Formats: sequence, structure tokens, C-alpha cells
Amino acid sequence: MIVGGGLAGLGAALTLVRARRSVVVIDAGHPRNAPAAHSHGYLTRDGAPPLQLLTWGRAEVRGYGGTIVEDVVEGIERRGDGGLVVSTRIGARYTARRVLVTTGLVDRYPDIPGMRERWGRDVVHCPFCFGWEHRDQPLAILGAGPGAAMQALMWRQWSDDVILFQHAAPELSEEELARLAARGIEVVHGEVAAVEIDDDRIVGVRMESGETHARSVVVVGPRFESRHELLGPLGIRTVEHPLGIGEQVEADPTGFTGVEGVWVAGNVLDVTAGVMQSAASGVTAAATINANLTIEDAENAVQAARED
Repeated sequence: MIVGGGLAGLGAALTLVRARRSVVVIDAGHPRNAPAAHSHGYLTRDGAPPLQLLTWGRAEVRGYGGTIVEDVVEGIERRGDGGLVVSTRIGARYTARRVLVTTGLVDRYPDIPGMRERWGRDVVHCPFCFGWEHRDQPLAILGAGPGAAMQALMWRQWSDDVILFQHAAPELSEEELARLAARGIEVVHGEVAAVEIDDDRIVGVRMESGETHARSVVVVGPRFESRHELLGPLGIRTVEHPLGIGEQVEADPTGFTGVEGVWVAGNVLDVTAGVMQSAASGVTAAATINANLTIEDAENAVQAARED
């Protein structure tokens, strides 16, 4: 059973159905990157619309006999025999030997007027995902945490017109200020009041003081929170990402959570994973799950032979 049908979930599903495992994918149909017009950095598919990638992936999984269900998983329980039961919003219940959770994450960014409706378009966070498309444009880096200066320095690679709005970020150190100045990055103090929009595009950033700075793109460093609610009742813990940018599920590199039968992949496992890393982590988890089941199949066969 795979909970979540993004690239991590579909990558895992494809690996497992090709291994002749019985696989069901349950997906709510609301991918995090749906607002974006294109996905980038996915080798051989650079620039493909995110929903198109999922359409292709679903077709491939179904082509090998996998089942994909549009529904919302509301609970995962342990059965008396050690198996797992997955229950859904429409009242369905599925039994599974193993469960892989690939439910992604939620972006938490400042509640500033104008930002939500532009998210994934000209309010962005990842330079590797959006930098090329916004190269040479006037960029606003919205300070939302301790990494604001580093974010501004990173985006400076794509444009020489960068302003760092300190907003809610901590005071900058002398070293950070020196680096920003050396790279020609202006720092504006004070809180941002709104993102100005005209003719379906960002035209500026307005401060609480009323001062407005002409900008075309707003870059924000959101806090990333993995969708882990289903895992808490099973005793699975979350941990802070080493960079202090979000919360993710505690698991080993294969996605095994330490709780028998339960794996995670994609942004649940690593909040920094992009589309290609997420798909790869799904494949890694799937290969490990298959090996785990292979051992169990062999042990069951030995036990059956002894009983005979």
C-alpha cells in the first residue's frame, strides 16, 4: 500500500509492480507543485507540467497491473497478526503487508497579502526550480528566517538586481552584511506589508512605512512541514531538518521508520528533496521493501515446509 501518488509514490509503485508485487496507490489528487506551470531538473522531462508527469506515471503503473485510487487516507492501524490496515475517507479499508507513506509536505510562508495567489508563479523559493526562468529580473528576497542572507547570495547567481528585505529575519551579522554588500545586494529594513500585483504579475513590494520597491519576483524561504499525521499513532517520530528549515519523519536512508512494515519516501523523508530526488527515494524504498518481503516469503515457505 502506497499512501500518496506523487513522484515518490509512483516511482515506488512502478518498481514494485515490475517486481510482481500487488500494489495499491491511494492519492488525494492535490500535489504540492500543482500551481507551477513547469517542473525543472527532472532529467529527460525538464519543463514538463507537474500534472503531466503524474499522468504519465500513473499510466505506467497501471500498465503493469498496479491500482491507483483517488481517495484520502485517514488512518493506518496495526492488525493483531502484525499486518496493517489503511482506512480512507470514503469508508474503504485495505489490508497490507507493508505501507509506504509519500504524502509530501506543506509550505508555511509569511501571511502577506498578494503572496498566496502568486505562489509557484512569481512567488518562489527554490533557485534550482525557478532561477533560470526568472534570471536577470528584479528579485525581492523576503527574510523569513536565519537563512535569508544565504538565500540572497544564492539567488545573486541568477540576477544582479537583488534586494534583501529583512522583514522577520534576525539581525544580520557584520560578516553577512559584508558579503551582501560585496555582491551588490541591497538590504531594506522593516516589515513588508504587501506584494503589489498589476495585470496578473508582481510589480513591487510595499513596506509597512508605505514605501514601495519595484520588483518582479518575490523569493521566500518557507518552513517545510512534512505531512506526517498518519504516522504519529504508530509511534513514528519527526525530527528537525539539520538546516533548521522544517520538520521531517525520522527514518534511515532507505525510508524505513523503525516501525515494522512502515516506510516513508519523498518530502516526508527529506523536506529539501526536489522532483528527481523524490522519485529516486521512492525507488530506494521500494527496493528495500521488496527485499524485506522476499525474506519474509522465504521464512514463511520454510515454516510451511516444516509443518508439512
